[in-house]
Amino acid sequence: MTAHDISLSRRNILKGAGALVIGMSLPQAGRAQSGAAQVFKPGGPAAFAPNAFVRIAADDTVTVLVKHIEFGQGPFTGLATLAAEELDADWAQMRAEHAVSDPKLYANLAFGIQGTGGSTAIANSYEQMRKAGATARAMLVQAAAEAWKVPAGEISVEKGVLRHGSGKQGRFGEFAEAASKLQAPAEVKLKDPAQFKLIGKDGTTPRLDSQGKSTGKAQFTIDIHTPEMLTVVVARPPRFGGKVASFDATEAKKVKGVVDIKQIPSGVAVYATGTWPALKGREALKVTWDESGAEKRGSRELFAEYRKLARTEGTIAGKHGDAEAVLAKADKVIEAEYAFPYLAHAPMEPLDGYLEWNAQGALARLGSQLQTIDHQVIAKVLGLGPEKVTVETMLGGGSFGRRAQPSSELAVELAEVAKAIGPNRPVKLVRTREDDLSGGYYRPLFLHRLRGAVKDGKITAWSASLVGQSFLKGSPFEAMIKDGIDPVMVEGANELPYEIADFRCDLHTVDVGVPTLWWRSVGHTHTGYAVECFIDQLLQAAGQDPVAGRLALMGKQQRLANVLKAVADLAKWNGPGPVNGRARGVGVVESFGSYVAQIAEVSLGEGGEPKVHKVWCAVDCGVAVNPDIIRAQMEGGIGFGLGHALYGELTLDQGKPVQGNFDSYRSLRINEMPEVEVRIVASTEKPTGVGEPGVPPIGPAVANALARLGRERPLSLPMVGGTV
Repeated sequence: MTAHDISLSRRNILKGAGALVIGMSLPQAGRAQSGAAQVFKPGGPAAFAPNAFVRIAADDTVTVLVKHIEFGQGPFTGLATLAAEELDADWAQMRAEHAVSDPKLYANLAFGIQGTGGSTAIANSYEQMRKAGATARAMLVQAAAEAWKVPAGEISVEKGVLRHGSGKQGRFGEFAEAASKLQAPAEVKLKDPAQFKLIGKDGTTPRLDSQGKSTGKAQFTIDIHTPEMLTVVVARPPRFGGKVASFDATEAKKVKGVVDIKQIPSGVAVYATGTWPALKGREALKVTWDESGAEKRGSRELFAEYRKLARTEGTIAGKHGDAEAVLAKADKVIEAEYAFPYLAHAPMEPLDGYLEWNAQGALARLGSQLQTIDHQVIAKVLGLGPEKVTVETMLGGGSFGRRAQPSSELAVELAEVAKAIGPNRPVKLVRTREDDLSGGYYRPLFLHRLRGAVKDGKITAWSASLVGQSFLKGSPFEAMIKDGIDPVMVEGANELPYEIADFRCDLHTVDVGVPTLWWRSVGHTHTGYAVECFIDQLLQAAGQDPVAGRLALMGKQQRLANVLKAVADLAKWNGPGPVNGRARGVGVVESFGSYVAQIAEVSLGEGGEPKVHKVWCAVDCGVAVNPDIIRAQMEGGIGFGLGHALYGELTLDQGKPVQGNFDSYRSLRINEMPEVEVRIVASTEKPTGVGEPGVPPIGPAVANALARLGRERPLSLPMVGGTV
């Protein structure tokens, strides 16, 4: 790759002369082209700035500018589907690429900043992208009508071709330039869902990112190489909260290829001509760490403290009736305590980033999930105005929440290593798997203490005490904490989908010097497991069937009941068993506005380890924009959640992370992946997310099946080989 010219950093937006660009964030009565932000392609006429979502080029390609990062969850294909549907485009002409960082144009409508998370990509773009496509279609039709001198209402569009009854026809590219000079319509009519040809249809929209990833043509941050670029690795303290006291770089500087070594706020940066000399240089560094302010408690000590707290009065997070009074008088009280370890995200591509800068500006290229925050911190560290910084979002090799950092610690470190070496020297910050697993920003360690009362075959009371670290405290989202309750910590636990007359949930928020972060499905990763395991245990004590018992308690939760009925039908449910050494367990969780129910069929393998043979899954995520992607996300979520429920834990020993690579941070292996069957429940509701909701039900479904095999429901995760 050649050196990247900062002044032409938006070059990918400008392919093709005479392009039509539609931006739904422009004033509705405004022109499609924003003259204030024109950029010129050398040797060609003006093209249009990226203040838009749809670009139609003279070569007939339709490119959707995607404001959300694509790291495997499907927004390239999903958002292109929405635009293509209203455009009546041929899917073969559709393309997608990341939009640059610009919150005025590309804000996530759920966040108010540009970013991806909370399974919001399709949900918050559903009407926006359809309107962008419909606006482009209307302008193309008008341009054709003026060229042909016929009424616009007589022109039809099908698979990228405009036609008139007189026999005249033409493709999008022929009218793109003329259309770009027209006034954008103030209002456009969207299709009735009955007219959809792409949305919700199987096999019509193959993924736009698959071919490039399969052939190696897709570029990730790790692939970037520019002249004079330095590769940087950072030596960081072995305990969280540690700082550099002193360092000796004498031996490190002797390593061939090492160019320089600088102290930065997060540690000591080694600059080299490539990754290997940078790593060898780091190995040769001698660093003395100041650990006076470091976190030195281990996982065992933290759980011991949490258990004590769980038996004291916490801050009320949800309550109705008087659960404590009912429990105090109950003849039968069932109690369970669930322990959840720290979990790393461990995406297949560890975090990395590229940055070049000078007095005129900076260009950062990285798999940015919260572009607005990354943009701001890079500008701040480098002392530049935000308007002088360009952030280009790269494809990400997974995330599971790791790239969505409110603190923007990766972007901060990237800017710091660039600042330390000085301007006019591009840097690529690289992290190894060991850096990834030992670097923190884990799913927080949590403990749940639950008590329930059962009388005359009914559940009469439920009390839950949660202990853990806040997701939001100290972040830009701290204002969401109300009355001492971080809503993300208790989501799924402070209100149950089950009608229980007397209910109570309280919370203890603890401060631990371990940096934590949301993890795929966030609070539901632990609340879904605790709630679904405990409701199953109470139903078993009450002598009720796991499916029928849940349905009887769901009351007004009709969509949740529907997915449970659907999965029971799919699995031909006739009870949990066991039958022929296999039992079935149920898990059903609503998260991020989507409803997912799963049934897992489990046996005990060698050494008594769970063996999951098959998982049935039903999902209601509103309008199913891309059924293939929905199924893939459910399958992926099941594999991800199952692997972590069975094997995943990040253990601290005296404050130091124990696991360093996949040999000790165990993932699900291909031969352990169960057969998965997915049913998408038809819905006319607006679409909701699918990137995360497939994860929470699988753990409790497996645990509940184990209980039917005579094993205790696992109270501490992971189920296999846990150390706490």
